Amino acid sequence: MTRATRVRAVLALAVLALSVTVAVLVPVHLGLDLRGGTQIVLEARDSDAAEADADTTDHTLEVLRNRVDALGVTEPTLTRSGDDRIIVDLPGVQDPREAADLLGRTAQLTFHPVLGIADDAAADGKGAGGKVLRDEAGQPLRLGPAALTGADVADAEALFDTQQARGWFVTVGFDGDGGSGWAGLTGAAACAPPGDPERRIAIVLDGKVISSPQVDPGVGCRTGITGGSTQITGDFGRDEARELALLVNGGALPMPLETVEQRTVGPTLGAEAISASAWAALIGAALTSVFIIVVYRLLGFLATVALACYALISYAALAALGATLTLPGLAGFVLAIGMAVDANVLVFERAREEYAAGRRPTVRTALAGGFRKAFSAIADSNVTTLIAAGLLFFLASGPVRGFGVTLAIGVLASMFSALFVTRVLADYAAGRRALRVRPGRSGIAGHGRVRAWLVRRDPRLMRHSRRWLALSGVALLLAGSGIVVRGLDFGVEFTGGRLIEYATTQPVDADDARTALADAGQPRAVVNTSGDSELTVRTEELSDDEAAEVTAAVDELGGGAEKVRDEMIGPSLGEELRTGALIALGVALAAQLVYLAVRFRWTYATSAVAALVHDAVILVGVFAWLGKPIDGIFLAALLTVIGYSVNDSVVLYDRVRELVAADRRKPFRTAANTAILQTLPRTVNTGMGAVFILAALALLGGGALTDFALALLVGIAAGTYSSVFTATPLAIELDARKKR
Repeated sequence: MTRATRVRAVLALAVLALSVTVAVLVPVHLGLDLRGGTQIVLEARDSDAAEADADTTDHTLEVLRNRVDALGVTEPTLTRSGDDRIIVDLPGVQDPREAADLLGRTAQLTFHPVLGIADDAAADGKGAGGKVLRDEAGQPLRLGPAALTGADVADAEALFDTQQARGWFVTVGFDGDGGSGWAGLTGAAACAPPGDPERRIAIVLDGKVISSPQVDPGVGCRTGITGGSTQITGDFGRDEARELALLVNGGALPMPLETVEQRTVGPTLGAEAISASAWAALIGAALTSVFIIVVYRLLGFLATVALACYALISYAALAALGATLTLPGLAGFVLAIGMAVDANVLVFERAREEYAAGRRPTVRTALAGGFRKAFSAIADSNVTTLIAAGLLFFLASGPVRGFGVTLAIGVLASMFSALFVTRVLADYAAGRRALRVRPGRSGIAGHGRVRAWLVRRDPRLMRHSRRWLALSGVALLLAGSGIVVRGLDFGVEFTGGRLIEYATTQPVDADDARTALADAGQPRAVVNTSGDSELTVRTEELSDDEAAEVTAAVDELGGGAEKVRDEMIGPSLGEELRTGALIALGVALAAQLVYLAVRFRWTYATSAVAALVHDAVILVGVFAWLGKPIDGIFLAALLTVIGYSVNDSVVLYDRVRELVAADRRKPFRTAANTAILQTLPRTVNTGMGAVFILAALALLGGGALTDFALALLVGIAAGTYSSVFTATPLAIELDARKKR
């Protein structure tokens, strides 16, 4: 074992030992879409008293944290997003209406002297001498300026009057200045005779009079109620009294908040997603491992061991970073298992070439040459995927950002497992006498079936390059016609609106559901059914009361219905997300163009980006023909396809560059054709590894995971085709035009 191998072995063992420790001791945080709960995104609005900036939003965040703590939610999470948004995660909360109402209340509590009775015409407005509001009985009162606010309140508590049976009330304790202010306010009111409206005190919450009691006749004029406390009485139920006390204790929001996004996922759906992804990972990884072992024998087995190490390292990295594992993130983790095979396949295919070309070949020298010559292709292909992952993290939002994190971690972990774990195991195995005597056991002492067939047939694929470009044009025309004819079915993330998914007791016909929803006041609702008891309703923006009517209609139609998912996106946020998706796509293509132009020729870069556009249009067109939604999950799949597709082009161009550098007189068309034949085994074997994983995810995932896997399967097929039959012919044409 060489010194370099020993260093790699020590480093690999250290990373694996650390990964085991982290995996055992540090749990991975599950997103609400996996463990169930509600996520609410609140956006601050400017008010007369405050501007919605970062400092004011931070103060608002603390007020909300006090309110959420009082709700008794286990492990809530509140974070500021940007300068004016707050994301609230409430695990286990399945009815978000109460939570959203509580969090969005500004809770501006004020205490006013009553100046007299106002005319009905002036109610809820300005009257002579002050503000006019209706009291709890509907009588308009003319109020003076606020003498006290919620800032003067020290604490509040909801209590039940057991002695006089007056029901629930709220005790309010004032701080030092507030106590003297309360004595002054009640002392001034006590100077009015009993029964006079001016003897009342109006307690106003968010512009509504919640109580306007008379000062007790026993209170002296100018003396007032001392002791620094009072009671707020009214027709309160238990929940109303507790909510009022909670709002007073939590403090007033410095500015109004608007709910721009709301997601609720039932725990059953999250558990099913975890179970489906786990089974997909196990079955897909098992099929991939069997395939790799059959193709590469002993080295394939060692690559499978490295694959298990990759999964451990990725999991530990997620836990160590405190990343939240979301549903798209879980799908990304499963997908990265299939993509992790790519680096191993690149090395093994180069090692096969080195073994076949050597005069006195050995498994060790062939492996050394394979790792050395495959490194540039591995680095370039993984960098392009990292670009896509980075764009998902910085430009996407919500659970899709989790996919970007897991994809990036998966890429880095796959590079480490291939270049360190696989290399150490392969170097150790190559030094054993059994492989020196019988090198065929290694799996690289031969061409392989795909390569042997290509060597024997030696097809001239690029002889008529323009025909391939014409075929690509036909594919684009068919996909584009789907976009024009069928249109794009944008999800609520991009249009705004509400999407509710139900699990019904009995199968429900979609037409019957549309009729029932039309009778419930939602004639434009879009209804989709899947399976025997799954029903999805998508509408324009709905209030919680309207959503309750929809749920009641579905419940009656389905003989009982359980709400398993509820998403609400405000129209302003939907437009913002749609714009962000277009920016993400444009930046992804531009970033790939710049990187490829730096690493290769501009003709290569232009051809690769044109192939990426080709893949994107085909994927969007297929989803248009199938009527599948274009949502955040689709965006994650599209950007992943861009990263995956360019991998094939990078590997191909890396080989073209090598062949051109070795023989400057060789025509570019010939070099490109040779590069295709030499890299095609890698393309096929890598694609098969990803297909096994995605097929398992498509069959077992259900719902959004199925659409995600379908998008990637279509993208991989289009990307594999375009790198060979779109990017390469276009590069040939551009090279010929450049020379002319």
